Amino acid sequence: MRIAFLGTRGVPASYSGFETCAEELGSRLAAMGHEVTVYCRSHHVQYRPSTYRGMRLVKLPSIPSKHLDTISHTLLSVLHGTMQRYDVYFVCGVGNSILLPLIRLAGGRSVINVDGLDFRRKKWGPGARLFLRRSQAWAARFADEVISDSRAVQRYYEQTYGRSTPFIPYGCERPAPVGSETLERFGLSSRGYVLVVGRLVPENCIHHVTRAFEGMSSRRGLKLVVVGDAPYAADYIRELKGTRDPDIIFTGYVFGDGYAQLMAGAYLCAVASEVGGTHPVLVEAMGLGNCVIVNDTEANLEVVGDAGVPYPGVEGAQGMRPVLQALIDDPERVAALRGAAKRRALDAYGWDAVARSYLEVFERVAALRCDGSRGLSR
Repeated sequence: MRIAFLGTRGVPASYSGFETCAEELGSRLAAMGHEVTVYCRSHHVQYRPSTYRGMRLVKLPSIPSKHLDTISHTLLSVLHGTMQRYDVYFVCGVGNSILLPLIRLAGGRSVINVDGLDFRRKKWGPGARLFLRRSQAWAARFADEVISDSRAVQRYYEQTYGRSTPFIPYGCERPAPVGSETLERFGLSSRGYVLVVGRLVPENCIHHVTRAFEGMSSRRGLKLVVVGDAPYAADYIRELKGTRDPDIIFTGYVFGDGYAQLMAGAYLCAVASEVGGTHPVLVEAMGLGNCVIVNDTEANLEVVGDAGVPYPGVEGAQGMRPVLQALIDDPERVAALRGAAKRRALDAYGWDAVARSYLEVFERVAALRCDGSRGLSR
């Protein structure tokens, strides 16, 4: 099959979950013999060759602003892609669903991964939230298949739009890191810090972790390491970095081996996000054998099962602090949870199994194009 990936920043992955999904999924499909094209934002992807891990890269410009970066690039990608006559157009992000009718009008077949319920993200104003809610309805109506990466999102689309959506989780496998130079660069020791990773935006609730850590009575010498940044959240980032606690370290973006080193060396990893489906950071932390503490959203609880520790997210830092303190005071429990998390992640979230599940969906959608059927699959 000829498969196009649209809506991400592109590969090599160097930003968020959709980019990692494109790289891990696309490279596996390419290795199976399929022709995979990934559309990349030219201002974001600095990788020069036209192919990467078996995937063809098409670099197109965008309007680099908070509201227009994604949609402007995806529009150009759709216009370019419909002239290429791909068998399947895999679109990432529900906000891009407004472009699905263009794919259909051109005779193409589309699959969209809607991620979480984006309209709940605090970074969006009323107009953007309305647009995202409408986008959900467009995805349910115009995509040949809608992928849910969590059971919670799957239930939402069934209850709200009457649309059955295949559940395919995010993958977790990441090679074990070699070396410790990243830890050394930030003055860290293995198992000597609590880790939180994510875009520094309000809905990821990094402030739950920083404020909980600031108010702890005993830390047993642990530091708090915050990995990430964000392009459009200056006020929130300024507030986070305004802490006077010398044991809270902000690293900015860290990718590749450095990221893996930080993840594998943590005492535990906190995932405080209050929205979204299956969080890539969460499954990756579990896959690398991390004890995880999570905001008790339905999607997070679904991922960790009994292999992680929830805290009451509605209580913010006050809810997290006693849970975090109990784990810091009990290294034996943390060690046991590390093993449980790794076993659960590799059993349920392996990339090879994820790729096979996507391939089944893509083959089904490609067959619709071949037989000329116009009805939506349900």
